Amino acid sequence: MATPVITEVKPTGGTRREQLDSLQIQVEKSQPINALGTLRETLVFSTGNPEAKVMFVGEAPGYLEEKERQPFVGPAGQKLSDILKAMGTARDEVYLTTLVKFRPAMAGQTTNNRKPSAAEIAACLPFLRAEIRIVQPLCIVALGEGVAEGLLGLTGPIPFSRGAWHDFEGIPARVTYHPSTLLQTQGVSTTKRQLWEDMLAVMEKISLPISEKQRGFFLPKPA
Repeated sequence: MATPVITEVKPTGGTRREQLDSLQIQVEKSQPINALGTLRETLVFSTGNPEAKVMFVGEAPGYLEEKERQPFVGPAGQKLSDILKAMGTARDEVYLTTLVKFRPAMAGQTTNNRKPSAAEIAACLPFLRAEIRIVQPLCIVALGEGVAEGLLGLTGPIPFSRGAWHDFEGIPARVTYHPSTLLQTQGVSTTKRQLWEDMLAVMEKISLPISEKQRGFFLPKPA
């Protein structure tokens, strides 16, 4: 499939919220996105604070996100809410969005989901770039390998990219595991601790206070 020609994205409005509302309309009417014919019709745009210090980016909406028309709902969304609470913040204080703004379609689709294609990411990426320019976060958190590659150009498993700061157009970006990964683990795990270490780095970047208790989350218990 050929990558569609991307038209220039020019949000209008005075406040960040007005600009995001304008951008949402442009996404719905986007000729390059609609021309693909591989995405479903329900737009799942974003949620949270348009003046947030941190932006969390997922890959694409799934069944539950499409149903609720907002990103990060269902079990994985609850995990993210739990992570934010542990950080001392909440969903309405951060900005949550996705690389692809519509659920990728499949033949005979019900609740099953698929990863977005390179063409689908390419068609939607200009709108995410515009979101980032509008919100102007102090840092970006890329959740999962798909976002690490699609947004930051990083390839390979998460352990190769996490644990360090990357750059997106002058904005520090942190790669970590998607919250759904935690649904596959039980009890204290290396994955949970690594994700939490990335969140500690984010907290430091946006000047959130960190207690000794928070620093000790998911560390092995003394023998």
